[in-house]
Amino acid sequence: VSQSRYHVGVIGVAVIVGMLSIQVIRWFGIRTIYGEPIKIVPKPFSMGQVYGGLIFGFGWAITGACPGPLFIQIGAGFWAVWVTLLSAIGGTWVYGYVRERLPH
Repeated sequence: VSQSRYHVGVIGVAVIVGMLSIQVIRWFGIRTIYGEPIKIVPKPFSMGQVYGGLIFGFGWAITGACPGPLFIQIGAGFWAVWVTLLSAIGGTWVYGYVRERLPH
């Protein structure tokens, strides 16, 4: 199995398990360990979610890594990944700088 199909499979299974877990919580009225009801509040949709997802996805596709394994790749000697890491840090800084002016 190719690595990309493996990742799609892992993400697909995670989505299915998440969906089933939410349904089980709703069907059986499962509560927290403190006896409080679990409330799942719907979140409002924003086009910023689409734009952010596209930017994150393109970055992931171009670099071949999500943020977590960057450190592993650097440790394994893939020095070009430093560019990706510094870009991720720079992108985080830029977001923090312009955050107040973005539609959330």
